[in-house]
Amino acid sequence: MWIEEDTAVGRLRARVRTDPDRLLPGLVFVDGSGNSAVEDMARWAEWIGGCGAAVLWHDKPGCGTSPGNWRDQSLTDRAAEALAAAEVLRGRPGVDPDRVGLIGWSQGGWVSLLAAATGPVDHVVTVSGPGVSMAAQERWRIRRSVEDAGLPVAEAMAWVDERTRRLRAGEPVEAVIRDQERLRDRPWYPQVSLVYDLPERVAFFVRNMDVDPAGLLPRVTCPLLALFGGADELVPVPESVAVFAPHATGLAVFPDADHDLFTPTGDPLAAGFRPMLSAFLRT
Repeated sequence: MWIEEDTAVGRLRARVRTDPDRLLPGLVFVDGSGNSAVEDMARWAEWIGGCGAAVLWHDKPGCGTSPGNWRDQSLTDRAAEALAAAEVLRGRPGVDPDRVGLIGWSQGGWVSLLAAATGPVDHVVTVSGPGVSMAAQERWRIRRSVEDAGLPVAEAMAWVDERTRRLRAGEPVEAVIRDQERLRDRPWYPQVSLVYDLPERVAFFVRNMDVDPAGLLPRVTCPLLALFGGADELVPVPESVAVFAPHATGLAVFPDADHDLFTPTGDPLAAGFRPMLSAFLRT
């Protein structure tokens, strides 16, 4: 069913999948980084709905046919959108209004924790949601990519640390990017400049780099299920598990699964993911 939800940037296009014959717990999708339109999450809607949830998923601002621009947002803005979507889902037929929560992928994990720490959320599921800040997660990701390419790690990370320090201190984004462009002849330049090459991308990082789950999780009082892929190359899984473990109702690392919890053989989703989510939703 197609619907719209009112947000600070206007009315976002959304879809709802429910079962008219059952009263189901609800999950609002909170997508990760980059563009995301309703059509992109249709397969996940089928999978998650099959686990016994009524689901709502929507365009990010500026994607699909929806207004706005997600690149101008903070994670706090996105959390407010998620809470608005949860209220929409609470009012749909076939949805148990006392059991409506969020499922956040990757960057959406930070957003889901922010929303649960500040508003009415009945349960949270994070899929590859980092247990560290965006600054720490990005430093880990970049270091790994430089190491995997066999390039000089110390030199590359010196620039990454300088860039973060200068941005955190409030130096203009354009000035930092200009200095970065002088490093184009370095062999590690592609690794350190990926998604840090345009002012709007760097400004998004500046707004959000210090949102830290370590400070949010003690404020999340609803049931929490945290799921990770053991083959994830974007998130520091052991460090994240250590942060989530004291606060999670359920936690799992699927050994061969990637950042999306996909596996290289058989069922695309990690074995055990759907049974574990189904059990969490039932309880």
